Amino acid sequence: MAKKVEVVSTVTIKPSPPTPSHLRNFKLCLLDQLAPPFYVPVILFYSSPDDKVVPNTDSVAGHLKTTLSQALSLFYPLGGRVKGNAAIDCNDEGALYLEAKAHFELSEVLSNPDINQLQQFLPFSPYRVAPNIEKQVIVGIQANFFDCGGIGIGICISHKIADGVSVSAFLTAWSEIALNGIDVEASLITPFLKASELFQPKDINFQMPSGVISSEKLSTKMFRFDSESLARLRARFGSASPTCVEAVTALIWKSALETARKRPERNENYAPSSAVTHVVNIRSRMRPQPLPENTLGNLWQSIVAPLMEPNKGYELQDFAGVLRKSIRAVDAEYLSALQGEMGLAKACESLMAARKLAAASAGEIELYRFSSWARFPFYELDFGWGRPAWVCTTSVPMKNVVILMGTGCGDGIEAWITLAEHDMIEFERDDELLQFIASSP
Repeated sequence: MAKKVEVVSTVTIKPSPPTPSHLRNFKLCLLDQLAPPFYVPVILFYSSPDDKVVPNTDSVAGHLKTTLSQALSLFYPLGGRVKGNAAIDCNDEGALYLEAKAHFELSEVLSNPDINQLQQFLPFSPYRVAPNIEKQVIVGIQANFFDCGGIGIGICISHKIADGVSVSAFLTAWSEIALNGIDVEASLITPFLKASELFQPKDINFQMPSGVISSEKLSTKMFRFDSESLARLRARFGSASPTCVEAVTALIWKSALETARKRPERNENYAPSSAVTHVVNIRSRMRPQPLPENTLGNLWQSIVAPLMEPNKGYELQDFAGVLRKSIRAVDAEYLSALQGEMGLAKACESLMAARKLAAASAGEIELYRFSSWARFPFYELDFGWGRPAWVCTTSVPMKNVVILMGTGCGDGIEAWITLAEHDMIEFERDDELLQFIASSP
């Protein structure tokens, strides 16, 4: 993928119809206030619906912009601007929309993706920390048109108002409007916008912890697990019966830890302590009534699995066991406390624990951060050209981060793993890991 993508136009897309004046001030919820000032990046690649006829770019682009405007009117906070760490001014200043030409074949991306080049399909770098967030767009879109007729839609949505589930909900609404028109059943796509009533905002100014963006030389690679390899992996756990996400997390955690103990500076009998954080979607866990999956906001908690002490000879089952126990602790009692008077303290428990572990990770502790997007319905997004040929994210400038994505067939997992470059060289040679990898670019 040596050829570059050329941006040919840049416009702002405003919500249509405009947002009513009484909805102009949208409060962030407590969990939004604690979210990082990054963007959530997703890229959708679509093969040409007809190999013999290249779609009319102007017609497709016009339809995308019109329907994006309509989708923004439903998710109206996304068309505004963040005000400090308290609210969004729903002023309809709109989303950034770029149109780009990729003067090469989409097959070059699909057959041999270069992870380091994927960011060129996005409207901007998703992990930039802007000095003044109030002037930044909440949504950025880049429509990439390939010579062969293929299309790539790159999306960045601000993490201050949206998590991965919210991004999926917005894209679902946009694709439904593009495919079926604005008259589709409103209840299927209109978001739930009352998270601030459930998790009351506080007077806080969240500061990004120092050291989150790594200064080390990093390497991001994607490792694919198909249905057959996942079945073999889960069978390794016997009666424990972990989910696919739990099984893959345990395998990567164990393999990464084995990699860490093989660093040249380590004594051959030394094994560092380790822990993981894992993002948990809390929408379905709310009681007495679960929240809709299209609830806008950062409806997640990052759990910290207990430290795995060195030199204990832990097996895969042990890693999966502590992970499952930690995830299950995000229960009705936990979420009730999160909504209560001490909600801020509760929300900060795992945040502070992860911060302390990250600070210690330069020495005796290895901290790995996991987030699973494997069940998000990205592969169901049809804008009129069929379902995506591939859905991906991009590299992350943070060490020891793992994002789990779904696959087109619906029963596999792609693990996007970022490690220090010297660790990645050893990690991808791990014998136990290689037993279950279906393929890796």
